[in-house]
Amino acid sequence: MVSQDWMEKDFYAILGVPKDVDEKTLKKTYRKLAREWHPDSKPGDAAAEQKFKDIGEAYAVLSDPEQRKQYDAVRAMGGGARFTAGGPGGPGGGGFEDVFAQMFGGGGGAQNVRFSTGGGGGIDLEDLLGAFGGAGGFQPGGGQGFPGGGQGFPGGFGQRGQRGTAKGQDVEARTAIDFRAAASGDTVTLSKPDGGRITTRIPAGVKDGQKIRLRGKGMPSPVQGGEPGDLILHVTVRPHPVFGRDGDNLTVDLPVTFSEAALGATVAVPTLDGGTVKVRIAPGTPSGRVLRVKGRGIETSKGTGDLLVRVQVVVPQRLSDAAREAVETLRDEEGAADPRSELMRQARA
Repeated sequence: MVSQDWMEKDFYAILGVPKDVDEKTLKKTYRKLAREWHPDSKPGDAAAEQKFKDIGEAYAVLSDPEQRKQYDAVRAMGGGARFTAGGPGGPGGGGFEDVFAQMFGGGGGAQNVRFSTGGGGGIDLEDLLGAFGGAGGFQPGGGQGFPGGGQGFPGGFGQRGQRGTAKGQDVEARTAIDFRAAASGDTVTLSKPDGGRITTRIPAGVKDGQKIRLRGKGMPSPVQGGEPGDLILHVTVRPHPVFGRDGDNLTVDLPVTFSEAALGATVAVPTLDGGTVKVRIAPGTPSGRVLRVKGRGIETSKGTGDLLVRVQVVVPQRLSDAAREAVETLRDEEGAADPRSELMRQARA
C-alpha cells in the first residue's frame, strides 16, 4: 500500500544514490548510513534518530522491487504534489483534482479528465489506483471514491481502514549454536540490517537447518502504523564429538570389549547433561546392536526422545601370550562353525 510520504519524500536523495542504483550499491550505501546515523552512536540526538528512521524507510521501499516500481510510478506521475481534502483554492493549496489535472494535461480541474472502469478511450481509474498500491476505493456514482463520496482518498490512499496495513519487508539472519545448546535451548543476540540488535530465545530441541520466524522483528512498514516485517532465523547446529541425533532421539556409539559382549556386563553410558546411565549388555551381544534408554533423548514441547546406544565391539590390537592362548582355545572350541554360511546362502538365492 502506498503512503502519502511517497509523494513528499525523495528516497533516492535520502540515501544519496542515483535513481538507477543497483541492488548491491543500494545495500552497501544503506549499511554505511545506518551505522553512521544509528542512535547508539549519537545518543540524545533527535535529528539523528529521525535521520536513521528516514534511511530505514527509504531502504525498505527501494530494496523491494515491487514497491520501488510503484514508488517510481507515483513520483513520476504526481511529482512533489500533496493530496489534500480541499478543492482548488481551498486550505493547503492545490487539491486532489489539481494533481490529476497536472498529471493528465487538464488546465481547469478534474472536469477535463475522463474516467472509465475499463474499455477504450478514457483513463482506467482502477489501473491508475493500482499504481498507488491497490484499486477498490472508487465506485462510479458515489459510495466509495473522491472527497464527498464517503470513504476515499482524504486521510490516506484506498479504502478507509486500509491505511497502515502495508507490512514491512521480511529479513533473514543466521546463527550457529552448540549441539548441547540446541538441545536445551539458548539465547542469542543478532544484528539487524538497520544496524540494530535483537536478543531472542531459541527453543529447546531446535534442529540443524531449522528456520525460526520472529514476528515483527523485520523491517518497519513503509507506511505509518503499518505492521513490521518478520525476521527469519536460520539455525546451524554444530556437531558433537560423541552424540548424534535421529529425530528427537540421541545416538551414541558405545565401545565394549570382546569379553563384555560375549559374557555380558553392565556398563556406564554418557548422557548429554554430563552424567551417565547404566545399561545391561546381554551375553552374546553382537557389534552394531542398538540398546534403547527411555526418556534420555531430546526434550521438546511435544515430548522427549530416547537415548539410542549402538554397541561397538572393540577388537584388541595387541594380545599377551595368555590372551592369545585363550583366543586360540576359543577358536578350537568353535570348530568348523561358519558364521558366514547364512550370508552366502541368501546371496545365492
